[in-house]
Amino acid sequence: MPKLALLVPGGGGQLGRDLAALASDDVEVRAPGSAELDVTRPGAVVEAVTELAASARESGRFPVVVNAAAYTAVDRAEEDEARAFAVNADGPRVLAAVCSSRRVPLVHVSTDYVFAGDAATPYEPDVPLGPRTAYGRTKAAGEDAVLGSGAQAWVVRTAWVYGANGANFVKTMTRLESERETLSVVDDQRGSPTWSADLAAGLLELAGRIAEGDGPSRKVLHCTGGGDTTWCGFARAIFEELGADPDRVKPCTTEEFPRPAPRPAYSVLSNAAWSDAGLTPLRPWRDALRAFLADHAASLK
Repeated sequence: MPKLALLVPGGGGQLGRDLAALASDDVEVRAPGSAELDVTRPGAVVEAVTELAASARESGRFPVVVNAAAYTAVDRAEEDEARAFAVNADGPRVLAAVCSSRRVPLVHVSTDYVFAGDAATPYEPDVPLGPRTAYGRTKAAGEDAVLGSGAQAWVVRTAWVYGANGANFVKTMTRLESERETLSVVDDQRGSPTWSADLAAGLLELAGRIAEGDGPSRKVLHCTGGGDTTWCGFARAIFEELGADPDRVKPCTTEEFPRPAPRPAYSVLSNAAWSDAGLTPLRPWRDALRAFLADHAASLK
């Protein structure tokens, strides 16, 4: 297998940090945070990808870019769509163009929010998009830019990501378990919780396949934890893994918990294309949650 050289824009986020941490010792990883590599600055993007391509080929490595940079503040994007578009669409457009000109493959991470969220069965990668939020619209535009760039590129959509770094649902529920006797969590939104470390492992496997010249023929793939649940079911599982009474989590409806950006009622993504490509499916979401909390519960409170 060729040795990899990875550039991970968004390296300061929870996925970017896990990509850097999980890469094997023979993988050269550059994982700059947004302060080091701002994807909205074309000159910086050109320089970073050019340096990756040159240094990788000098050392006999195979360069791949895994774009984990994103504007993910879903509610804030409703009022600042221009900034979200700059990060989620313009940035990937420039990144893909430079990757195309430097002949560097690109893996671009996207989201369930590109769909309308009104399905009743898991979304396949080729289902028409229908974003209902500014965040979703900007991520859909980023996908279009990447796939239409001429670069050797793949889009990998995921959902409900949590990890040891950054703010996320598991961290919030862990904190609230120690602060409140009961809490209400919406029970009419369904998706697949995904540990960022498991997702990172999957993306590294994909990058390795690309380096071997065996990248999937399908250019859009889904990669999430196995199975699905509601936010309330997810919260109750977190309480159970913490040794707390899950009945302290009370179900409520989306209408009872309004947000500036509407949340998809159904965010379950089909992982069939990922498995069909010979890539390792992520473990069931509950197994991943148990492993994550076994490793990190003490540090989350």
